[in-house]
Amino acid sequence: VQLQAFGGGLVQAGGSLRLSCAVSGRTLSYDSMGWFRQVPGRERDFVAATSGGSTGYADSVKGRFTISRDNAKNTLYLQMNSLKPEDTAVYYCALRINNDYSRAPTLYPYWGQGTLVTVSS
Repeated sequence: VQLQAFGGGLVQAGGSLRLSCAVSGRTLSYDSMGWFRQVPGRERDFVAATSGGSTGYADSVKGRFTISRDNAKNTLYLQMNSLKPEDTAVYYCALRINNDYSRAPTLYPYWGQGTLVTVSS
């Protein structure tokens, strides 16, 4: 199973970006997928996750970010609106072969390589 995240970049505060995560080597069906982010010197933090019809968000992004998936395209998305400088981080997508998403990064065995999001003030 391989995951490839892309779509990061530099954006001004208040702007939007959409991250994508392409999955190969496995057909998405009932798997759980999530987005996490990390800044240097800090732990990897939960951003959003989805499994089946359920989604969950970190409080810091609720109402601004939307996670979605297209199982037919084997792709996970993260639409990020109203971006803030504190959203600056490397964003990682992750997959868990379980129909129950988790906010704990240690429960995801498969990870993408990360894509950098920089929000300027």
